[in-house]
Amino acid sequence: MKERAIEHKLVTETVRRRGVALKFVSPGCMGVPDRIVMLPNGKIGFVELKAPGKKLRPIQARRIQQMRKMGFKVYVIDGMEQIGSVLDEIGECAKWN
Repeated sequence: MKERAIEHKLVTETVRRRGVALKFVSPGCMGVPDRIVMLPNGKIGFVELKAPGKKLRPIQARRIQQMRKMGFKVYVIDGMEQIGSVLDEIGECAKWN
């Protein structure tokens, strides 16, 4: 399974939950997560996507640590089975209809 397939599923599931998963590109600032996930009621999280078994690059690990120290929710997903639980946590287990 490729990272692209996991990313597509994340975007699709986020939209199903009435949210958006914006591509996060920050010129001049390496290691930022791939997506900014925004869900209803002001819920936000950052998601780094990896192909199964692939590791974070050192700059990515440092950036994630930095963001978490500032209080942001940052997740690393390397399988489609993780998407639902990550979105639940970002949305603080809100009910989705």
